[in-house]
Formats: sequence, structure tokens, C-alpha cells
Amino acid sequence: MRSSFPTLNATNLKTALVEGNKVISYAALNLRCDRFATGLLRGKADLEEERIAFFMPASIDYVTTMQGIWRAGGIAVPLNVASAVTELEHYLSSASVSRMIANGEYRESLTALCASLNIELLSVEEILSEDVATLPDVALERRAMMLFTSGTTNKPKGVVSTHKTIAAQITTLLDAWQWSESDAIPLFLPVHHIHGIINILSCGLWAGATVDLYAKFDMPEICAKVASKRYSVFMAVPTIYVKLLQYFETLGEDDVAKITEGFRSMRLNISGSAACPVKLFEQWKALTDQVLLERYGMTEIGMGLSNPYVGERRAGHVGQPLPGVDAQLFDDSNTPITEENTPGEIRIKGDNVFLEYWNNEAATKESFVDGWFCTGDVAVLDKGYFRIMGRSSVDIIKSGGYKLSALEIEGTLLTHDDIAEVAVIGVEDETWGESVSAFVVLKPTKTLSYDALKTWCDGKMSGYKIPKSLHVLDSLPRNAMGKVTKPALKTLAT
Repeated sequence: MRSSFPTLNATNLKTALVEGNKVISYAALNLRCDRFATGLLRGKADLEEERIAFFMPASIDYVTTMQGIWRAGGIAVPLNVASAVTELEHYLSSASVSRMIANGEYRESLTALCASLNIELLSVEEILSEDVATLPDVALERRAMMLFTSGTTNKPKGVVSTHKTIAAQITTLLDAWQWSESDAIPLFLPVHHIHGIINILSCGLWAGATVDLYAKFDMPEICAKVASKRYSVFMAVPTIYVKLLQYFETLGEDDVAKITEGFRSMRLNISGSAACPVKLFEQWKALTDQVLLERYGMTEIGMGLSNPYVGERRAGHVGQPLPGVDAQLFDDSNTPITEENTPGEIRIKGDNVFLEYWNNEAATKESFVDGWFCTGDVAVLDKGYFRIMGRSSVDIIKSGGYKLSALEIEGTLLTHDDIAEVAVIGVEDETWGESVSAFVVLKPTKTLSYDALKTWCDGKMSGYKIPKSLHVLDSLPRNAMGKVTKPALKTLAT
């Protein structure tokens, strides 16, 4: 299997990737990937699932590296360029990485670490071969990629996907979101994460679309491209949509009108990787006429649930199972839940589900019950749509006999005129078991006392949901994908 991506071939002259002033066609990219795979093989017939890591932002070199490793029969291990070197040591050691690919300043920062771990450090140019050798026939069942969990509740685990897994994760989205070769999309999200790798880059390349690559979110540049109506699809995390709204407030009316018209002309805007507050959903719709499509996924499954491309997209809900995906709620006794509005853990089956946690048979076994992957996320069925209540470990607060959704409380608090950002957690309490604690970032020049918040909450939520404490912060701790790292808040509450 040279490439499971049908558009990556020697005859497709359409533009595949744009990186600044660099433009590369599918045919040229295909050849470059073959040359890279040949260089990786060094005369071998097959890499035989050698783990090769790479430390680079979204770029033509990144795509060359990823595809080249796959074609040569290796396991691709993309790393977060925002990671501290000390964090990388865990990833590299646990994956038994033998080679690391990095360029320029990124390579320089890794020299000492790679030397200490006996990992060969190479640049893309050093690997690219002048010739193209016969590449191995890589079976779909072979391991292809290792991504690491966010590690918000424990040590990050290596999530291993096969070529078949990746193909299933891509093709279900091509169908559900109606990708086509006429699409164009910006990629500015981190490319060590399923959202950037699968939902944007891989779907775009499989469909034959054009992907604009950005090393980071360049607000003025991307907004200028949006205003020029270059893009037909836009995918971001909620934090990006919030930042866009804040950016619009700094611009003149004419500039805002041009950018919002650019969004209005797109066929699809998607929000994911963290819960999209209903308030943000409604603000975006009012400004751009775009009804955000919210979906649900994770590293281990790609995407599992999605609001429909055609049909009702419901604020605060993540929709229904994607094509080829089975989803079911289960209670604590592993019994399926069929009643609506009854909380249960989301469990997933399908070709989209990962193979294993690398070198962690116990964790892999614990994550499956009767063939279902246990996501750890709690949801309810609401008129046929799944609505996420949160992670069973940090977002479900057990207080006074009630199971409370932190996400639901956060959504209400965000409607307060003085609150810009909010995170809610449960804090151990002798009386309640857990008490609701709110952490907020206020809008500029605003102040808020606990008594004032409590008064405001009265009538907007049940008494047992009202926060028992309030903490005002300058910013909320977040990971690379914009998710609030709630375990870090636990330490601030004590």
C-alpha cells in the first residue's frame, strides 16, 4: 500500500498544500513522500513498525514526513512543538523512538535530549532521496500512528491506530460533512492532535481539497483570507471563535463586515475539541449566519458523534453516531441505557476505534467492556441527540446526592455580563460530598463578588447547582487544544 489517500498520485496536478508562498500539487507531494519514504528505508524492504517521531508545525515537511513514514511501513509519532523538552522525554522513551525528524530551531532544541536517549536526530532534507525505491506493501491492519492522550488526569498514554483505523476515521467524515475537491480550508490547529491531523489535514487530502498550512493561528492573515472568500470550510476550537469575536471588537465596521461575510459564504463552520457554550453558538450565528456544527470525538476514536450537515444542529448537543460508528450509553452496572435524559457513559464500537495503548496491556483491557470502548464521558440522550455532561472524573460533580454537570453550570454562568471565561469543578466537602466551585476570568474593568454571583444565580439554576465558592483568575489553565486543565484548578481550590 503506497498510499491509502486516493488523491495522492502522480497524475493529480491540483494544488494540495499552501504554506506561505510555497505551493505544492498532489503529484509533486506524492513524489516527495515517495522520496522521503525511500530515504527512511535506507535499502531496507520495510521499516517494520519502527517508531519515528517528528517535531514540526503544520508544513509541507510535516505532511511529507507523516506520509513518508506510513509508506515505508513505520509508525508515525507526531509531537507537540509547544511541549517542553522534559515532557518530550516521556513520549520518546515510552514509544521507544529510534529516529527524530526536526528542522531548524526545532532541531537545535532537541540535540541534547536525543543524544541522551540515543535517538538519531535528522532533518527532512537529510532524508529525502534523489531516487524512488520500490516501497513495501503495507497492510491496512498494520500500526500506523501513535498519538498521546492529553494526560489531564494521568500520565499520557500512547494511542496506537492502524491504517484501517485512520481510513475509517477519515471516510466517515468525508461522507458526513460532504467534503469535495472544491473545498479549501485553513489548518492552524496543533498537528499532534486528532482534530488537526484527521479532521482537517487528512480529510482535506483524501478529498482532493486545498489545505492552507499555518504554523500557528495568525489572526490578521487568516481573517484576510476569510474576507477574500478563499475558504469553504472552517474548523476551530471554541477558544478560537471567542478570540475571533474579541478581535472583531478591535476593528472598524467595514473590516468586520468583510470578514463576517467571508464566514457567511462558507458551506460549513465546525467547533470541537471542547464544549461549545450555547452563548458562543448563538453569538456566532447572529454575526455570521453560520450554525456551528458541533461534534464529539477523542484521540482513541477519531470522531464518534456529529450534528448533521443537513438537518437541525442543536446548540449544546453533539448529535448522533457517524456512519459506521455504534454509540451507546451505559450505566455503572454496564447495562445499556435506553431512556432519554438518563446519564450514562458513552461507549463506542467501529473500525474508527484505536488498536491499543502502546506497551500498556492493562490500560487497554480496562478501556473495553464486551467490545465497547469506554470513553469516560457522560452524556444523556435528549430527543435523539447526545448531550455531553462532561468527563466522569472531572465534569460530573456528585453533590448532595445529585449528579451535576459542570458544563451545564458553566454554560449558565457564561451568560453573566461580567464573565468572560469560566470553569466549574467539584471540591471535596464534608457536608455535600463535593461542592460546586467556580473559577472565572472577568471582562476588563469588571469586578464580581461571591454574594453578587449567588444573587444573580438565584432563579437561573437550581439551588444545589449554585457555586459554593468563587475564584477570580487572570486566566484559566489550558492545554494545547484550548481545553481547561481542571486538575490544575483543584490545587487552587484548596
